[in-house]
Amino acid sequence: MALGAAAPIVRRRLRLRARTVLTTTALAPAALAVVLPPSRKRSVLIVCAQMWSYFAAYEMPADDADKQRSRVRIDYPIRSDKLLGLGRIPTVRLQHALHRSDRFQWWEKVLSWSHWVWFAVPHVAAAYILVKRPAQFPRAAVQIYGTFDAGAFVYWAVPTAPPWFAAEVGRIDYGDGPPLRRVMREYGEQLWGERWPQLYGAFSGNPLAAMPSLHFGTSVAAAQALADTGRVAGTIGWTYAATLGFALVYLGEHYVTDLAAGGALAVAIRRASPLLAGPAGRFNETLALLASHAAATAIPGGPVTPLAPPVPGGPLAAAA
Repeated sequence: MALGAAAPIVRRRLRLRARTVLTTTALAPAALAVVLPPSRKRSVLIVCAQMWSYFAAYEMPADDADKQRSRVRIDYPIRSDKLLGLGRIPTVRLQHALHRSDRFQWWEKVLSWSHWVWFAVPHVAAAYILVKRPAQFPRAAVQIYGTFDAGAFVYWAVPTAPPWFAAEVGRIDYGDGPPLRRVMREYGEQLWGERWPQLYGAFSGNPLAAMPSLHFGTSVAAAQALADTGRVAGTIGWTYAATLGFALVYLGEHYVTDLAAGGALAVAIRRASPLLAGPAGRFNETLALLASHAAATAIPGGPVTPLAPPVPGGPLAAAA
């Protein structure tokens, strides 16, 4: 657990290899499952450890900025979005059609905030399900956090630039209208002033990780999981996902192609999750045996009550 927590922090100073960091952080959730008894607290800590591992995987491709830029793909999503936008990418069409003045419209502010609050939305959805529908939490956790993890693999394999980056390097066709704007950054600079660079820097560890859109993909995963709990929660989840999807395209943060890939990834993870029940159950049983052994050796000669094996597909499925 300590190594998993420390590896992403010291990786640059110690020049740790990516596989070393990813292996140690990936083992931390399993370690938590061994040393802590089943509880809501353990579920939360496992999710936190899993996200710590994801952040390491998300940021590390950008450690060598020059190497990443030499590999970045810029043109293929532009070509795809031009087909969808009938000759011009939807971001440019939307900005030309809807932006009316140099002042930010109220709905542009709403769209910017919908982007910013995303950093909490999937986790709030998971927390809601853990509290209100604990029996449904294991599957919801697999769907939401499995989408995060699968997307991180693509970030390593196919680093892809977002629209605002393509615009900055002169690859976007504006036609006879104004250049593509990065509305969120412009509004953030106006709203937060001198604090904006620090705020933005805390969440922009890898600017060339646009495909698939995990903003949209994890929001779809959360909406699907919330819909399983009831109509009201599902409606809220899908309303937010739709609002965020529009915002990501209008603000210049993602192509429609990125959104389609992120949504498809979330649906694929959902459909594949039942297939993971068997392997996850066996993994849980192994961890339960390790936990019982740890408990037996922690108090020499003392009475030991072995931990009950988790239900196959239970909370440790997220760690699996």
